[in-house]
Amino acid sequence: MRNALLMTAGLLSALSSSMVIAQSISVQTHSLMRLPNNASVVQLDRLEVADYGTLLIPRGLTEVRVGQLVMGHESRIAIVPSVDSFTLQVKQGDLSSGAEITARGAPGTFEKAPSPGRNLNLRIEALNADELSIDARGGAGSPGYAGLDGGNGQEPGCTWGAASRGFDGDNGGNGHDGAPGAVVRLELPQAFADERVKVNVQGGAGGIGGEGGRGGKGGASKGCLVYHTDGAKSGRNGDKGQSGAVGPAGSVNVRKL
Repeated sequence: MRNALLMTAGLLSALSSSMVIAQSISVQTHSLMRLPNNASVVQLDRLEVADYGTLLIPRGLTEVRVGQLVMGHESRIAIVPSVDSFTLQVKQGDLSSGAEITARGAPGTFEKAPSPGRNLNLRIEALNADELSIDARGGAGSPGYAGLDGGNGQEPGCTWGAASRGFDGDNGGNGHDGAPGAVVRLELPQAFADERVKVNVQGGAGGIGGEGGRGGKGGASKGCLVYHTDGAKSGRNGDKGQSGAVGPAGSVNVRKL
């Protein structure tokens, strides 16, 4: 997807290196746009994310203040994981069906541990939406390493020795635990019913266990001029590693304005 950044009046001013003010930002349909990472606070008169569009909030941005927020059908505001909490303050919110705010943690890899959901403080003073949907789950745990394959056994000789058995494969490594879900604090209009608020703060799934190594082949049988030497058994396959545990759930606190 290509970046789409439309500012109806452009940047008005930068009060400091940590704050940027703009009149209007629009993310076009089926487009991805990332807000600047050189400021910690962005203030906007209007923010519109069109149908199927995505606005990416970078790690270094900790607060966005919006006069009017418009989110189209199946649009996203995706908040990059960080140890710093993120705050979104909205005067008027208009959210179409399928619109979602995500603050999910990143899954773990072989080189990197999973990250928890990013803690989120969301204040919306007036809200027009059938549903407010937030996904702040923790990242899935890192997978376990695959076990090493066992070495092959040696073939027998015709004058001496017997075939050797294949070596066993190593067991796979255990998967690592999932990361915690986020802490989400909401301030919403009194008239917006609690059952219309859908927040997922589950802990991340446990990482899958690594596959066991394959057992090595036993030495093959061999026919000689005088006698026949038998082959040896193959080594045992290693066991698959255990899956990691699900991460702890986060929490949700809702306060009515």
